[in-house]
Amino acid sequence: MGVLKCILGLFALTCLQIFRMSYHTFPSTVLAVDHQKSSIFLNQRKTATCFLYPKWQLMWRDEFEGEQVNRSKWTLEEGWLDKNNELQFYHPDQVKVNQGLLRLVTDESYQSGALHTKDKWSFLYGRVEIRAKLPRGQGIFPAFWMMPNQDETWLPEIDIIELLGHEPDRVWMVVHWLENERLRSDAASFKGPDFSEAFHTFVLEWSEDELIWLIDGVERYRTTAFVPQVPMYLYLNTAVGGDWPGSPDETTRLPQAYEVDYIRVYQLKEGEH
Repeated sequence: MGVLKCILGLFALTCLQIFRMSYHTFPSTVLAVDHQKSSIFLNQRKTATCFLYPKWQLMWRDEFEGEQVNRSKWTLEEGWLDKNNELQFYHPDQVKVNQGLLRLVTDESYQSGALHTKDKWSFLYGRVEIRAKLPRGQGIFPAFWMMPNQDETWLPEIDIIELLGHEPDRVWMVVHWLENERLRSDAASFKGPDFSEAFHTFVLEWSEDELIWLIDGVERYRTTAFVPQVPMYLYLNTAVGGDWPGSPDETTRLPQAYEVDYIRVYQLKEGEH
């Protein structure tokens, strides 16, 4: 009987691994080819998440269904933001929802899109998951990040995704904080496929003790250097130019679109660690 249990256990683990690999490849491939058919897989994808990550429970999400941004969840930015010598002007018209996708469009005049959940929704610890296809090009700077839900407060900051458009195959994972009135940072990058060519899944697992980043289901970085201990909100944008990415040049092709399939946030179930 003991041998039979071991065999059955091994079979179950093998099936789980196959299912895990299928979850991260098959639906994504189909959705990248024809997003209009994504609803066929939506329920399977949600079920798969619950099955593969049983310790997590969904507490917030946006699947970007419908024809416009859900204003009860998001605030759209408008105007110039005096930050890092960036060049973009954020305008609500550059944030579009159609065919199940959120699209932040950056045009030739550097009008771009940004939206956030400040004062509408924030959380303390959890698993943040986004499935997105990122824009590219010199001076194009897409990001998905979090900040404290407090007025006039920037730090600490967790960058789930940062990508410099001239390096579309490299994603940066960063945490910033203030220490003795000096900016401190801990960061790593992952060089993978061209993230502008297809949809990929990016995850941050934020606990009291550490931050863990995963890309397409594989852990790519973790740190305990600094872990924010305050509720934070979500921020999604495409900047143009600035101190780090540099300005667009003759190689930059505009317009560019930052496309998002979904954003989901999970919390550990009671009793889980």
